[in-house]
Amino acid sequence: MAFDKKLLEIVACPVCKGKLTYDKTKQILICKADRLAYAINDGIPVLLENKAEPWQEEA
Repeated sequence: MAFDKKLLEIVACPVCKGKLTYDKTKQILICKADRLAYAINDGIPVLLENKAEPWQEEA
């Protein structure tokens, strides 16, 4: 199941309530402000702070 990009208009980072960006190749949502990545499982974002992984922008 693919992630529906229209969800980006309504979902927010659970930590800072900021905007999330979608990384299609890694199937994650990224909060650049908090440097956290949230997994997408079967098209559903897992927006739980304790399930987030540290994220670092690639050079």
